[in-house]
Amino acid sequence: MRLSVAANGRAPAGEVLALARACDSLPVAEMWITEDYFERGAFAVAGAVLAATQRVRVGIGVVNPWTRHPVLTAMEAAALAEIGPGRVLLGLGASNARWMGEQLGLPFERPLSHLLGSVAIIRTALAGRPVDQEWCGQRLAARLAFTPPGPIPIALGVKGERALQAGARAADVLLLSALSSPDYVRWVRTVVGPEPRLDVLAGVSLDDDAPRARDRIRPFVATFLGVHGDQPITRVAGIGPDLAAQLRAGWVSGAPRTDLVSDEMLTRFCLAGNDKDVRAGLAAFADAGADSLVVQNRGAGDVAQVLTRISRLLG
Repeated sequence: MRLSVAANGRAPAGEVLALARACDSLPVAEMWITEDYFERGAFAVAGAVLAATQRVRVGIGVVNPWTRHPVLTAMEAAALAEIGPGRVLLGLGASNARWMGEQLGLPFERPLSHLLGSVAIIRTALAGRPVDQEWCGQRLAARLAFTPPGPIPIALGVKGERALQAGARAADVLLLSALSSPDYVRWVRTVVGPEPRLDVLAGVSLDDDAPRARDRIRPFVATFLGVHGDQPITRVAGIGPDLAAQLRAGWVSGAPRTDLVSDEMLTRFCLAGNDKDVRAGLAAFADAGADSLVVQNRGAGDVAQVLTRISRLLG
């Protein structure tokens, strides 16, 4: 299982660049630049990271087809590929109704179909072919003025069974969302089979003081359990609909229900604790079929040092 890292969108861009430079000399395969609303824009940060590094691959993880037209996404991804040839991955997801509909006022209908349609447009554009089709009730007639210097793998951030099956056919990589437990990774493998590459976003809080590590990551877990609500990602890991509804209501209200997140839930949904705890969690993800663990550091301390420590635990 490979080791990667996701940059925290709440972190200043300068901190992300410092981490990227450190990752260039660490056993870190990829750095994913997240774009959660309303944080730093992923393409701007990714461009700076590519310019500041030589080896580490950089993934956009993930952007959506609602706030960016797919041809614009292809333009930006192709430009990144010129900055870092062979080092760019493009991650796409459907986003969610709260961000797109409630907060940005954008129509949020048939999200999976919209996402898959955007993948087809982006692949056509990146291949240097003209895009000539209907899109959102309008006729597209466009072609990029340049072609990237090589293929750009596409990752899809999808969750439900139907979305995972469709994503496995359309994408090069499936990027499994934050709080994807080993049980969920194993379930995904039964849904999509052995072939798709599975990169798993995993919340990490590593500390010699295990209770302190768990307390640090509890708000993160409460927040993202609320974001997910009642979905396979929560159901497979044992969260029933009533508890999911309470966690969802807390997130929507702006007060994530940390009081509902037990230590046992933390063990299920993230890597939190001391070296022994985290080593056991790493083994569980590898056994479940994860190809790459994408660390979301939610503990204290220098992220590069945490990555160094985790790489040693991976052996």
